[in-house]
Amino acid sequence: MPRETGRKVIAQNKRARHDFHVEDTFEAGLVLQGTEVKSLREGRASLSDGYASIDDGEAWLMNVHIPEYAQGTWTNHTARRKRKLLLHRKEIDKLAAKTKEGGLTIVPLVLYFKDGKAKVEIGIARGKKDWDKRQTLADQQAKREMARALRQRNR
Repeated sequence: MPRETGRKVIAQNKRARHDFHVEDTFEAGLVLQGTEVKSLREGRASLSDGYASIDDGEAWLMNVHIPEYAQGTWTNHTARRKRKLLLHRKEIDKLAAKTKEGGLTIVPLVLYFKDGKAKVEIGIARGKKDWDKRQTLADQQAKREMARALRQRNR
């Protein structure tokens, strides 16, 4: 059987980019149980309430919902358990230093398979205020209108 290659996206946290200014991103591996991997291969996961934290020099992914595997037996996993993130020591230290600054948090952005291995893209983010969100939406709408006008003019 040939090995998997490429990137297959399982879940995206679109709300994160709406609610936060993402300053920096990291790719991290995940420590998963067998039934979690099978459930992810079915394309079932939710990052909407997820966040990451640094405890005792280790990075942990919290509150990410990976539903129980339908054909799982007594070995099935808990849906919202705490999962360890696999990062280099320098990356963990950088994340810990940034989150101690205050006002910054670590949010999962994308969950995917890369060459057959489960990965998560996490971002260091600062929360947006309501007026920031309105400004972002207005900017996006202005860009769309400009692109539409250019398309109409070029016809």
